[in-house]
Amino acid sequence: MPPVLHPHRAARRWSRHLLIPVLLTLMAAASSGCVSTGVNPVSGNTRAYGYSWEQEVQLGQEADNQIQNQYGVYDDEELQAYVDEVARKVLAESHMRRPDTQERFRETEFTFRVLDSPVVNAFALPGGYVYVTRGLLAHLNNEAQLAMVMGHEIAHVAARHASQQAARQQLTQGLLMGGAIAGQVAFGGNVAENVMGLGGTAAQLLSLSYSRDNERESDRLGVEYAVKAGYEGAEGAAFFTSLKRIQQKSNQSLPTWQSSHPDPGEREDTIVELAREWQQRVPGTARSRNQEAYYGALETIVLGDNPRQGFTENNTFYHPDLEFQFPTPAGWQVQNQPRQVAMIAPEQAAYVVFGFSDGDTPEAAARDFMGQEGLTVEEQRATSVNGRTAYRVLAQAQSQQGQTLRVLSYFIADQDRVYQFQGVTTSGRYGEYRSVFERTMTGFARLTDPEKLNVQPRRLTIRPADRRAAFRTFAEGAAMPDGMNETDVAILNQLELDTMVDTGRPLKLPE
Repeated sequence: MPPVLHPHRAARRWSRHLLIPVLLTLMAAASSGCVSTGVNPVSGNTRAYGYSWEQEVQLGQEADNQIQNQYGVYDDEELQAYVDEVARKVLAESHMRRPDTQERFRETEFTFRVLDSPVVNAFALPGGYVYVTRGLLAHLNNEAQLAMVMGHEIAHVAARHASQQAARQQLTQGLLMGGAIAGQVAFGGNVAENVMGLGGTAAQLLSLSYSRDNERESDRLGVEYAVKAGYEGAEGAAFFTSLKRIQQKSNQSLPTWQSSHPDPGEREDTIVELAREWQQRVPGTARSRNQEAYYGALETIVLGDNPRQGFTENNTFYHPDLEFQFPTPAGWQVQNQPRQVAMIAPEQAAYVVFGFSDGDTPEAAARDFMGQEGLTVEEQRATSVNGRTAYRVLAQAQSQQGQTLRVLSYFIADQDRVYQFQGVTTSGRYGEYRSVFERTMTGFARLTDPEKLNVQPRRLTIRPADRRAAFRTFAEGAAMPDGMNETDVAILNQLELDTMVDTGRPLKLPE
C-alpha cells in the first residue's frame, strides 16, 4: 500500500482518469525511435543505443513525475539532504564527472530522491534520475552501504544500460511490449495491471530488462566509485546478505533482483573481492563506514505502511490525513497508491477506482469525464452523497478486446476537493455489480472516529544495547508494524536472532 503524502500534495497526485501505466512514456518512445550509435561514458567506445543521450535525459524527466506519483516522495528534508550529499560525493568519483568524459555527459544534472515506499528497492532512470525507498534505507547499516547502493545506480546511468537494452529490443520485443502496454490503457486487458500497475513501474520494468552483465558491471563500478569516494567498499556485501535473507523469508524474488540478475549470494562474494582489489589500487584513501552519521539521519524513519495515508480495516477504507472513509467490497483486493485507491473483484471481473478529480465542482468534473473519446453517456444527473453535492454518470465504453463495458461514476465535493469513483465491469455483469458499486460510492463520508483519526505509523528508534544478550531479547516485545516480526527486525539490523549483542551497540528497533 504505497502511501499518499499530505492532503495538499495528494490532490495533485491522484489522476482524474484511470491509471495509465508508468512505463507507457518510456516504451512509446522506445518503440517509435530508431537504433543509433553513441558514446559510452564509461568505456569511451561507440556502440548501438536505443536513444540518443538527449532523449535519455528527456525520458528521465518525463518519467520522473510519474515515478513520484507512483510512489510519493518521503517527506523528510533532512534525510533527503543527507542522501543527496552522500550520492553526490559518489557521483563526483564516477565516469560522469571525469575530465576526459565528454562535456555533454559531465554537465548532465543528477536528481536523487527518497521515495515513500516500504518496499526494499533502488533504481535509476535514463538521464540521471536515481531513487531509493525508505524501506531500503531502513535496511542499510551505515553510510558506506548507502554509497555502494547509489554508486551502483549511478553506474547504470553512466553505462547507459537502459539505452543498450532498448537497442536490443527496439525492433522486436520493444515494439510488442509497447503495443501490449498501450492496449492496457483504455479499460481493456488485465485489470490488475491496468488499474494498479501490478506488472511493475517504469523503473522496475526498466531495471528488470538489465542483463546479468549489466548488473555485474554496475556492481564493479559501484565499488570503484564508493572506494574512490573514501568508503569501505566491502560493506556492500552485508546489504546483499540482507537481500538474500529477505528473499528467502518471502520465498520470492525482490523487485530489482529477479531471475535475470545475479543471485544476491553470488554478489556478496564478488563485492568483497572487488573492494579488496580497488582498495589496493587506490592506497591511502580513507575507509569510512560512518555508521553514527547514518543512524542519526535514519532515526524516526517510518517503518512499514503509513496508516496516516490510508488503510483498510473491517471492509472500510480510512484516510486519517484527509478525514474521509468509505466501505470496500468484501473479498475484493484493495490497494492504496499515491494517485488512487483501487478495489479489484475476485477473478478481476470488476473494479472500482477512487481518486481526486481536477474539476472545481462535481458537475465540471463529470463534464470533463464525459468528454473522453470512446465514452457513450447513458445517464447523468446531479445528486448528493451523505449531504455532499455530487454528480452521477453511467456510461458505456469498448474494451480493447471488443467487449462492451459499463462505467458507473460518482463525483463528490468534500471540503475544497472533488473526489471521483469509477466502477467498471462488462455490460453483461453490470446488474451483478451495480449494488456493490453504489454501496461503495454512496458510502463516502467524513471520518470522525478519534481512534482512526489519531492512528500513527511505527517509526524507527536507535538506542544502545543496555546489556550483553542475544538480539532476540531486544526484539521481543517491540511494537511491530503490521506484517513485521522479530526476524524482520533482525534483518533490519543485519543480525541473526541468536547473535550476541555487546553492551552499547546501537540497535534499530520499532518504536
